[in-house]
Amino acid sequence: MSFSKEFSTLVKIMARLRDPQTGCSWDIEQDFASIRHFTIEEAYEVADAIEREDFEDLCSELGDLILQPVFHAQMAAEKKHFDIEDVIRGINEKLIRRHPHIFDDKNGLSSDAVLDQWENIKKDEREKRALNRGTKPNEGLLDDIANALPALMRAEKLARRVAKVGFDWPDATGALEKCREELNEVEVEIATGDKEKIQGEIGDLLFSVANLARKCGISPEAALSNANAKFMRRFAHLEQRCVENNVPLEDAGLEILQGFWDEVRTRDRETE
Repeated sequence: MSFSKEFSTLVKIMARLRDPQTGCSWDIEQDFASIRHFTIEEAYEVADAIEREDFEDLCSELGDLILQPVFHAQMAAEKKHFDIEDVIRGINEKLIRRHPHIFDDKNGLSSDAVLDQWENIKKDEREKRALNRGTKPNEGLLDDIANALPALMRAEKLARRVAKVGFDWPDATGALEKCREELNEVEVEIATGDKEKIQGEIGDLLFSVANLARKCGISPEAALSNANAKFMRRFAHLEQRCVENNVPLEDAGLEILQGFWDEVRTRDRETE
């Protein structure tokens, strides 16, 4: 298969770049910690290409992302931990193991049932790994949720996990009321001027908003990402209107800028 040939070539290129005698000095100097942020960055660039629906760019960014596990696996192979074949074999086995409704009994399941099954299988896997290592499995329900996740995404995952044991509102109304409660507490602390307390209450508010999004079936990370994109587009309109009116952006003042902002908001509502 041409795919197998191309992937094999990529693995060989990475090994060549890491060769201590003839490789690239930058690649040789890297370790797991030093390229960790590149791995995260490449994932975000893939997400950005998807949001822009730029499929030529998406193809390129996916290539950059694929390079990351190959890079990590090459460094692991050098230390005799594992290699890229182990990585691929592992994900193949995991996908089959976590989809028994497809590869085993073939019982039809809803999306929600599939997610529940996935989480239960992951829990069993964690317990088996701990047993094989001679250690105790994570005792806390939330212990295995990665600290490195973006904060909003992690908030959603924390809340989703505890909801599995019934610690949740029955519908979005409870989450909405919690947001109102936290917003009131932010207002109280702003009046005190205590920045540490204000930070704590704003954190509680953001966590509650993430919960509200989850209860509405919306990803809070995606919602905020879309809001960021909308803000950038609208502010670009302000900049363009300042140019059209020969008004330097920094001299326009809030009243003029707000007027331009209202223009684009009105336009957006008319086109929705």
